[in-house]
Amino acid sequence: MRLIVGRIGRPHGIRGEVIVGVRTDEPDLRFTVGAVLDVERTLPGSGRTGEGAVADGQLTVAAARWHSGQLLVAFAGITDRTAAGELTGSWLSVDSSQLPESSDPDEFRDHELIGLSVRTSAGDAVGVVADVLHHGQDLLVVRQDRDQDGGKGGEYLVPFVKAIVPEIDISAGVLVIDPPPGLLNPAQAE
Repeated sequence: MRLIVGRIGRPHGIRGEVIVGVRTDEPDLRFTVGAVLDVERTLPGSGRTGEGAVADGQLTVAAARWHSGQLLVAFAGITDRTAAGELTGSWLSVDSSQLPESSDPDEFRDHELIGLSVRTSAGDAVGVVADVLHHGQDLLVVRQDRDQDGGKGGEYLVPFVKAIVPEIDISAGVLVIDPPPGLLNPAQAE
Protein backbone atom coordinates (compact mmCIF):
# COMPACT_ATOMS: atom_id res chain seq x y z
CA MET A 1 0.00 0.00 0.00
CA ARG A 2 1.29 3.45 -0.91
CA LEU A 3 1.38 5.96 1.96
CA ILE A 4 1.53 9.66 1.20
CA VAL A 5 4.27 11.36 3.26
CA GLY A 6 4.29 14.80 1.67
CA ARG A 7 3.45 17.13 -1.18
CA ILE A 8 6.02 19.31 -2.88
CA GLY A 9 5.25 23.01 -2.77
CA ARG A 10 7.04 25.96 -4.29
CA PRO A 11 10.81 26.24 -4.70
CA HIS A 12 12.82 27.92 -1.95
CA GLY A 13 15.87 29.86 -3.03
CA ILE A 14 17.92 29.26 -6.18
CA ARG A 15 19.72 26.00 -5.37
CA GLY A 16 16.87 23.52 -5.90
CA GLU A 17 15.30 23.29 -2.45
CA VAL A 18 11.53 22.92 -2.21
CA ILE A 19 9.02 23.40 0.56
CA VAL A 20 7.34 20.10 1.43
CA GLY A 21 3.87 19.96 2.94
CA VAL A 22 4.34 17.17 5.48
CA ARG A 23 1.71 14.39 5.55
CA THR A 24 3.40 12.07 8.06
CA ASP A 25 3.84 11.90 11.83
CA GLU A 26 7.51 11.06 11.32
CA PRO A 27 8.98 13.68 8.96
CA ASP A 28 12.49 13.37 10.39
CA LEU A 29 12.47 9.63 9.54
CA ARG A 30 10.83 9.93 6.10
CA PHE A 31 13.01 12.81 4.89
CA THR A 32 16.45 11.70 6.08
CA VAL A 33 19.41 12.07 3.74
CA GLY A 34 19.45 9.09 1.38
CA ALA A 35 15.74 8.28 1.76
CA VAL A 36 14.17 7.27 -1.57
CA LEU A 37 10.63 8.52 -2.10
CA ASP A 38 8.24 7.76 -4.91
CA VAL A 39 7.03 10.88 -6.69
CA GLU A 40 3.71 11.04 -8.49
CA ARG A 41 2.09 13.92 -10.37
CA THR A 42 -1.39 12.68 -9.42
CA LEU A 43 -2.81 11.88 -6.05
CA PRO A 44 -2.80 8.07 -6.04
CA GLY A 45 -6.31 6.76 -6.71
CA SER A 46 -7.74 10.16 -7.64
CA GLY A 47 -7.10 10.28 -11.37
CA ARG A 48 -6.38 14.02 -11.08
CA THR A 49 -3.23 15.27 -12.70
CA GLY A 50 -0.86 17.85 -11.33
CA GLU A 51 0.95 20.56 -13.24
CA GLY A 52 4.52 20.57 -14.52
CA ALA A 53 6.70 18.36 -16.65
CA VAL A 54 8.13 15.92 -14.11
CA ALA A 55 7.35 12.26 -14.79
CA ASP A 56 6.43 9.81 -12.04
CA GLY A 57 9.48 8.11 -10.55
CA GLN A 58 11.68 8.34 -7.51
CA LEU A 59 13.59 11.09 -5.76
CA THR A 60 16.44 10.70 -3.28
CA VAL A 61 16.67 13.16 -0.38
CA ALA A 62 20.00 15.00 -0.56
CA ALA A 63 19.32 17.36 2.36
CA ALA A 64 16.45 18.37 4.63
CA ARG A 65 16.09 21.11 7.19
CA TRP A 66 13.42 22.99 9.07
CA HIS A 67 13.15 26.73 8.40
CA SER A 68 10.48 28.95 9.98
CA GLY A 69 8.28 25.92 10.67
CA GLN A 70 8.48 24.58 7.12
CA LEU A 71 10.36 21.53 5.89
CA LEU A 72 12.84 22.39 3.13
CA VAL A 73 14.12 19.46 1.10
CA ALA A 74 16.78 19.19 -1.58
CA PHE A 75 16.65 16.18 -3.87
CA ALA A 76 19.62 14.59 -5.68
CA GLY A 77 19.84 15.89 -9.26
CA ILE A 78 17.62 18.93 -8.63
CA THR A 79 20.14 21.76 -8.50
CA ASP A 80 18.31 24.93 -9.54
CA ARG A 81 15.06 26.79 -9.04
CA THR A 82 13.71 25.86 -12.50
CA ALA A 83 14.10 22.11 -11.91
CA ALA A 84 12.65 22.49 -8.40
CA GLY A 85 9.67 24.38 -9.84
CA GLU A 86 8.83 21.44 -12.10
CA LEU A 87 8.27 19.33 -8.97
CA THR A 88 5.58 21.65 -7.59
CA GLY A 89 2.38 19.76 -6.80
CA SER A 90 3.98 16.31 -6.84
CA TRP A 91 2.99 13.80 -4.16
CA LEU A 92 5.67 11.92 -2.23
CA SER A 93 4.95 8.42 -0.99
CA VAL A 94 6.53 5.27 0.45
CA ASP A 95 5.46 1.64 0.43
CA SER A 96 3.92 0.64 3.77
CA SER A 97 6.06 -2.52 3.78
CA GLN A 98 9.14 -0.28 4.19
CA LEU A 99 7.92 1.05 7.53
CA PRO A 100 9.37 -0.50 10.67
CA GLU A 101 7.08 -2.24 13.15
CA SER A 102 6.01 -0.06 16.05
CA SER A 103 7.33 -1.06 19.46
CA ASP A 104 4.20 0.37 21.12
CA PRO A 105 1.34 -2.18 21.15
CA ASP A 106 -1.21 0.67 21.35
CA GLU A 107 0.11 2.53 18.30
CA PHE A 108 -1.50 1.92 14.92
CA ARG A 109 -1.00 3.49 11.52
CA ASP A 110 -4.06 4.53 9.55
CA HIS A 111 -3.48 1.93 6.81
CA GLU A 112 -3.50 -0.83 9.45
CA LEU A 113 -6.95 0.21 10.70
CA ILE A 114 -8.69 0.87 7.38
CA GLY A 115 -10.57 -2.23 6.29
CA LEU A 116 -10.93 -3.81 9.73
CA SER A 117 -14.34 -5.29 10.59
CA VAL A 118 -15.96 -3.48 13.49
CA ARG A 119 -17.96 -5.37 16.12
CA THR A 120 -19.39 -4.30 19.44
CA SER A 121 -18.14 -5.89 22.66
CA ALA A 122 -21.43 -7.84 22.62
CA GLY A 123 -20.45 -9.36 19.25
CA ASP A 124 -22.82 -7.39 16.97
CA ALA A 125 -21.44 -6.47 13.53
CA VAL A 126 -21.26 -2.70 13.02
CA GLY A 127 -19.39 -2.20 9.73
CA VAL A 128 -15.90 -1.61 8.40
CA VAL A 129 -13.34 1.10 9.17
CA ALA A 130 -13.39 3.28 6.02
CA ASP A 131 -11.09 6.09 7.14
CA VAL A 132 -9.26 7.66 10.08
CA LEU A 133 -9.70 11.38 10.67
CA HIS A 134 -7.28 13.51 12.67
CA HIS A 135 -9.11 16.63 13.83
CA GLY A 136 -7.96 17.29 17.37
CA GLN A 137 -9.60 14.00 18.37
CA ASP A 138 -8.77 10.96 16.25
CA LEU A 139 -11.98 9.52 14.78
CA LEU A 140 -12.66 6.23 13.02
CA VAL A 141 -15.10 6.48 10.13
CA VAL A 142 -17.07 3.23 10.30
CA ARG A 143 -19.15 2.48 7.22
CA GLN A 144 -22.18 0.22 7.46
CA ASP A 145 -23.54 -1.27 4.21
CA ARG A 146 -26.97 -2.11 5.64
CA ASP A 147 -28.71 -1.15 8.85
CA GLN A 148 -30.44 -3.62 11.17
CA ASP A 149 -33.71 -3.26 9.23
CA GLY A 150 -32.04 -4.13 5.89
CA GLY A 151 -32.13 -0.53 4.64
CA LYS A 152 -29.26 1.51 3.33
CA GLY A 153 -26.46 1.80 5.88
CA GLY A 154 -24.57 4.87 6.95
CA GLU A 155 -21.42 6.09 8.62
CA TYR A 156 -20.50 6.45 12.25
CA LEU A 157 -17.73 8.60 13.69
CA VAL A 158 -16.20 6.64 16.54
CA PRO A 159 -13.72 8.42 18.86
CA PHE A 160 -10.48 6.45 18.75
CA VAL A 161 -9.90 6.20 22.51
CA LYS A 162 -9.20 3.12 24.64
CA ALA A 163 -12.50 3.45 26.56
CA ILE A 164 -14.53 3.11 23.34
CA VAL A 165 -12.09 0.97 21.30
CA PRO A 166 -10.80 -1.54 23.87
CA GLU A 167 -9.53 -4.19 21.45
CA ILE A 168 -7.81 -4.20 18.06
CA ASP A 169 -6.65 -7.43 16.44
CA ILE A 170 -4.88 -6.53 13.19
CA SER A 171 -4.04 -10.16 12.33
CA ALA A 172 -7.69 -11.23 12.74
CA GLY A 173 -8.94 -8.10 10.95
CA VAL A 174 -11.25 -7.10 13.82
CA LEU A 175 -11.72 -3.94 15.85
CA VAL A 176 -14.00 -4.15 18.91
CA ILE A 177 -15.89 -1.11 20.17
CA ASP A 178 -17.80 -0.55 23.41
CA PRO A 179 -20.11 2.25 22.25
CA PRO A 180 -21.70 4.56 24.80
CA PRO A 181 -25.49 5.01 24.52
CA GLY A 182 -26.37 7.06 21.45
CA LEU A 183 -23.15 6.54 19.48
CA LEU A 184 -24.62 4.00 17.08
CA ASN A 185 -28.28 4.84 17.65
CA PRO A 186 -29.07 8.50 18.43
CA ALA A 187 -32.49 7.49 19.78
CA GLN A 188 -30.72 5.79 22.70
CA ALA A 189 -28.84 8.95 23.74
CA GLU A 190 -29.37 9.97 27.34
